Amino acid sequence: MDQNTYIRFDWFMKHMLRDKSNFEILEGFISVLLGEDVKIEEILESEGNQESDDDKFNRVDIKAKNSKGHLIIVEVQLTRQLYYLQRILYGTCKAITEHINIGDKYDQVKKVYSISLLYCEYGQGDDYVYHGETRFKGIHTGTDLLVNTKEEGVIVHHLPKEVFPEYYLVRVNAYDKIPDTPLDEWMTYLKTGKVKENTRVPGLQGVKEKLRLMSMTIEERRAYDRHMDNIMVQNDVLDTAREEGREEGLAEGRTQGLAEGRTQGLAEGRTQGLAEGRTQGLAEGRAEGREEAMISLVENMIKMNLADEVISQATGLSVEKIQDIKRNSSSV
Repeated sequence: MDQNTYIRFDWFMKHMLRDKSNFEILEGFISVLLGEDVKIEEILESEGNQESDDDKFNRVDIKAKNSKGHLIIVEVQLTRQLYYLQRILYGTCKAITEHINIGDKYDQVKKVYSISLLYCEYGQGDDYVYHGETRFKGIHTGTDLLVNTKEEGVIVHHLPKEVFPEYYLVRVNAYDKIPDTPLDEWMTYLKTGKVKENTRVPGLQGVKEKLRLMSMTIEERRAYDRHMDNIMVQNDVLDTAREEGREEGLAEGRTQGLAEGRTQGLAEGRTQGLAEGRTQGLAEGRAEGREEAMISLVENMIKMNLADEVISQATGLSVEKIQDIKRNSSSV
């Protein structure tokens, strides 16, 4: 086994983050991502970081509070979810309301950072990290609105983005480059479980010291292997379902296409048949009308006792045809 392969980050968050000595790893990642020094004061209860015998969750998340009193939600999402943006919005709103007491002033509303580590295909874009924040800009001037708040008896100016939640979507599978920044080194670890031997990136030094696979006990390793197997099975099931859905969709599409094509063909055939029939009918009608007119003309010339040769020259009909008309007329 590669000595430089380390425990996956989602396992670390779910099973090892309760130990305060491990906070430095998560602090390092958040500090690198946010571009500011972050110190975690405590890990708060959230849905996905509770111990459970059933380790088949498609996500794991932790909720922490930093030294500034801000709430930080860090989540690993392993499978694609249709309404993911709505869910993380709900998560931030829930975190805010859970940490303000009835009767508190609104200055007790906490700033929330929502960080999603996506190990699934989500969205379309040419970057592997996306950042979202709320800004109020003038529709005519394009300038940012400043709002006044009171801090320690002093009125200070703030941008709305300093109050509203911020969102980071980290598309792990979309990362594909040689690491040349601290964030890139973290992305490499998140995607491959590898860490540079001489790394100085905050948090990754802790990963090297504490998250080496070879340092696990036999029981820990068995549990970890089950976790990885569950992830592989879950992803395989989802891939199979997507493929079956695609095949079923193609089959339904072909069937529907044939049916629609047959229906359309009948309709087009009917339309074309009517058009051709009308055209042919008009042509045949005109021809029949011309023939009747010609017969009438020949009959009149016969009554004038004109010779058959003279009638033939005048009408262009053969002498035989004129004689047939003459016989038919006499038989009527």
